[in-house]
Amino acid sequence: MDVLFRSVRELVERAETEGKLISELMIEQEMLISGRTREEIFAQMDRNLTVMEEAVERGLRGVQSVTGLTGGDAVLLQNYIKQGKSLAGDLLLDAVSKAVATNEVNAAMGTICATPTAGSAGVVPGTLFAVQNKLNPTREQMIRYLFTSGAFGFIVANNASISGAEGGCQAEVGSASAMAAAAIVEMAGGSAQQSSEAFAITLKNMLGLVCDPVAGLVEVPCVKRNAMGASNSLVAADMALAGVTSRIPCDEVIGAMYRIGQAMSPNLKETARGGLAATPTGKAITHAIFEGGNLKEILNARRTN
Repeated sequence: MDVLFRSVRELVERAETEGKLISELMIEQEMLISGRTREEIFAQMDRNLTVMEEAVERGLRGVQSVTGLTGGDAVLLQNYIKQGKSLAGDLLLDAVSKAVATNEVNAAMGTICATPTAGSAGVVPGTLFAVQNKLNPTREQMIRYLFTSGAFGFIVANNASISGAEGGCQAEVGSASAMAAAAIVEMAGGSAQQSSEAFAITLKNMLGLVCDPVAGLVEVPCVKRNAMGASNSLVAADMALAGVTSRIPCDEVIGAMYRIGQAMSPNLKETARGGLAATPTGKAITHAIFEGGNLKEILNARRTN
């Protein structure tokens, strides 16, 4: 298959040589691969953006999952922001709350846009709709944010993995967070090289993250991992825009993530046999959900012990 880029190095070099944004190169790549027109591709991404907007809005109104295991935390965070007591800063917590909102909607069986997976769907929209209030982008720039994220996601998917079952949560939330960091940089006016630095810095700090969903559900710890991923994205983007670089090149970080995933125990790759899923509380939650126990009583009892 003929493509414009297969690695981050090729992507950055082409952006610099041709004087194009990463988002533009991803649009051209999609045109080449799919055979669709620019207008069709842009319209599809516009629809994706609308799905993301609606998911965030629904989550911020408050939702609960079918199990009752997750829900309502996005609302708590927004209420906390309004109190003016935030230690981390309103923009960062806004991104966190919107990432949580998206994943709470996913857990409540709502419609989300996988970026790159359902379990990691909160980071990209969470950061996008938070920095929107800071950077005031046009609709086109918001859509380009998604194309920039997609360019880096394309590279990861074709050189490593975006699957928790194959590479652990580093491949899901790790990839999503790095994708978001790269897109933030472009939206903020940074260079293609700075986008790659932000991506590398983010992913480096999420290497080894395991996938250990309690009861096999995309709820605990998945929702809160998206929250932490969003904060990671914003900090890494700021670092790159400040001129901080990654000593390990971006493509090598992706390669390291792949090898770590291959070396990881199957118990830590979406099987719910290890990590948090195997803790006493994790097992008790699983029992309550699948064997008719009282989840609220179990959780309250565990908190008091």
